[in-house]
Amino acid sequence: MDDIHFRVMDFKETIENLIATDISPTTLMAIDRLFMDIGDINRESMAEIQDSQIEEMAVNLWNWIITNNIGLVINEEQKAKVRHVACKLIRMCEHPDASEEAIHRQILMNTKTGKGWVNVGNVVLADDFFQSAITSLEKLYSKITQRSPTEEHVMVQKNTVERDLLKVLSYQAEAAVAGGDFQKASRCILRCKDMLVRLPQMVCYLHTVCYNFGLQTYRENKYEESCFWLSQSFDIGKTDGNSVEPGMLAKVLRLLATAYLDWDGSEYRDKALNIINLANKEQLDPVGLFLKVKILLKGEIGNEELFQNVMEILHLGMTMNFCLNIVKLLMDHERDSVGFYFLKIICEHFQSSEDTSKAQLLHIDMLLQRKEDLFAKEKVEEIIIGHQTGKPLASELIGYFHNIIWKQAARSFEVHNFDDALHWYCYSLRFYAADQSDLDLAKLQRNMASCYLHLGQFDKAKDAVIKAAQRDPRNIFTQFYIFKISIVEGNSGRALQAIFSLEYLLTTEEQNENNVSTKRTSGVMLFCLAAQFALENGQQVVAVKALENLAKYSEEPPQVLTALKCLFRLCLPRISQMPESENKRQEMDRILAYFNTALLNLTQLFEGETWTLASKINEAHWFRKTAWNLAVQCEKDPLSMREFFVLSYKMSLFCPSDQVILIAQKTCLLMAAAIDLQQGRKASTAFEQNCFLNRALDLIRKCRDIWNVLKTTGDFSRDPCETLLILYEFEVRAKLNDPLLDHFLEPVWELPTLESKAFETIAALAMEMPACYPSIALKALKKALFFYKRKESIDVVRYSQCMHSLVNLLVPDGVPNTELCPMEEIWGNFEDALIFISQTEGYPEMEVLCLMIKSWNIGIFLYSEHVCIY
Repeated sequence: MDDIHFRVMDFKETIENLIATDISPTTLMAIDRLFMDIGDINRESMAEIQDSQIEEMAVNLWNWIITNNIGLVINEEQKAKVRHVACKLIRMCEHPDASEEAIHRQILMNTKTGKGWVNVGNVVLADDFFQSAITSLEKLYSKITQRSPTEEHVMVQKNTVERDLLKVLSYQAEAAVAGGDFQKASRCILRCKDMLVRLPQMVCYLHTVCYNFGLQTYRENKYEESCFWLSQSFDIGKTDGNSVEPGMLAKVLRLLATAYLDWDGSEYRDKALNIINLANKEQLDPVGLFLKVKILLKGEIGNEELFQNVMEILHLGMTMNFCLNIVKLLMDHERDSVGFYFLKIICEHFQSSEDTSKAQLLHIDMLLQRKEDLFAKEKVEEIIIGHQTGKPLASELIGYFHNIIWKQAARSFEVHNFDDALHWYCYSLRFYAADQSDLDLAKLQRNMASCYLHLGQFDKAKDAVIKAAQRDPRNIFTQFYIFKISIVEGNSGRALQAIFSLEYLLTTEEQNENNVSTKRTSGVMLFCLAAQFALENGQQVVAVKALENLAKYSEEPPQVLTALKCLFRLCLPRISQMPESENKRQEMDRILAYFNTALLNLTQLFEGETWTLASKINEAHWFRKTAWNLAVQCEKDPLSMREFFVLSYKMSLFCPSDQVILIAQKTCLLMAAAIDLQQGRKASTAFEQNCFLNRALDLIRKCRDIWNVLKTTGDFSRDPCETLLILYEFEVRAKLNDPLLDHFLEPVWELPTLESKAFETIAALAMEMPACYPSIALKALKKALFFYKRKESIDVVRYSQCMHSLVNLLVPDGVPNTELCPMEEIWGNFEDALIFISQTEGYPEMEVLCLMIKSWNIGIFLYSEHVCIY
């Protein structure tokens, strides 16, 4: 109980704060909270609050949403929620003996709330409020009737209530239509229809409501329901001859006929025809006449009867434009004989009109669509001669003429009938000589140049292109035809210049005839065609430039990748034959740029859904293998080799991680890391060296991850990868002075797979500048000697070399390094060497001599220092 009381007080406080404060982001939250809470609150839970207080709260809330200018902040749904809450509060204060004023208020609030919910699409909530409004209206009607049913002012009030009831019922029907409840909607409207006897002034209103329902359901393809509503709309409109204009009734009937036709043209054709005839009687309208012909064409009407019907249209004084539309309709339904004959009659009927040319042009268009080319050419000659001898085409028809001619030329061009295409373009050119106002002559010249090129008439093609360039030099298509002519003439320099011009035009905004997107698409297409044309004519240098631009400007990854593959096939054989030089280095940089473009587009390709996964993987494999092959060929250019190995690795990331790919990735990363280490050793500055070493370390870590996965796929005990990774990482860490170097080596000392050579390498790297770790070198050399002795067949030479390195480390410059190793331990190493020499044959004499000299120098040093060792 306390919780309910708290909620009610909180609800009341929320309303008061909402009304008292300005609109803010918290306003919407407050409205949503009130809307959710109102469902849990009833009159019993608000027992401590008087009816007058609840009514005041509801009215204030209602007025707040109406009077405040909050349309830009609170949407219609939020407004409906506020009205919903206010209306629910008013309902809590309903009494059987409520005053007429209170009932009027309830009707208003319920109706507006229901309408608000309909407008935002919540018909379920709307119906509840409409039903409450109807109940209140019936209660109000009863109260008024109980007074004095004969008094005139009471009759007026009753009429007003009935009018309001009709409106609420229509709103309820609107909600039902929106919710798909046809039965409920029809019941409401039929009840309204019955009320029209007492409310003749509402005929137009209800007629319009039914028409709107018919239009809505027609758009939703609910033809049966639409026919019902439109029939009701017409019936209601006819009940009072003065309320609805004949034009509106005809409009209803036309839509009704269309609905029947779309519902089932074969079954309801006759019904639709009767309805459209009735519509035309109500008001003669071109739309109705057109629809009648359309309905007639749905049936099996004979040509003679059809012709009689269309002739009626001519007699009714319709415009020529409308008659021409009827001709098009007849042609679309393959009634050519009727259409052409009617067209002939139209021309005769309107011969004194300036619009006769429009009929002639339509005649030409229809003839061409039906492949009556010879007859069409005769008509075109008549048009041109008339235009040149005092019967000019209207300015708005000139474009229509050229459009017809160019479409026919394009049709001929598509079937490779270039002579015929030129014939039609020449018609357009002749017309241009008479009227220079509306023809894009440059485009016409380009189209003619294309035909001449296909016919091998290169001089004429060149002349047409020159004329096009004079009129429209900044057009990308003009530049493309300049390019084609240059290729045909073998002028690669001018062809390249055309490619540069095309690129310039593509990247500037000075050509305003197309939007940016269309312009880019057209330009990319032209680069593609240019590359193809150059290759077909043996101009590889020009083709390379066109392909580069295609890869640069195309936004389609498959197209870019195809262009890059062509570039590789064109460039790589030539580059492979070039001697090492700066020019070759520049060419390799271009190839690297191609690969980086390919990498970007492979990423986009895999993100898209156009290609199958298998096709995408095949593309990645092609670029991966090509990069690998290039890396292998770059023996004399380690920097390029490194980049190609890294690119091959990156391309392989798009491929499934099977054993083959893992091995390839591991090898790429090892080779790239090795090259970085090599470059680090040659670096001239510490900064440059650190850059190479850090880059190598990153590759080593990636390689180690791959190696760990690869080891799980098979036996790789003979693979030196593990050893190489340890040595590479040790070198990087040592030269970067890594404080965790000893920690890194702890597991290395215990590895059973490392051999003596690896430990010797660690020792050498530990002392290679800028590294200086003699204690690590000492330990590594001892490990190496230990493993040499453990072998069944000892490599004496290798052992002697390792001992030589150890002695040099312990006794640099003839002076024992006692800081690194105690004198007794140094003595012990010499004794081990002596024992090994005495027990083993083949110890190199030079190494023995070296040991003798070193021991002699130690003796001299100790003697001078008065040191004695026992």
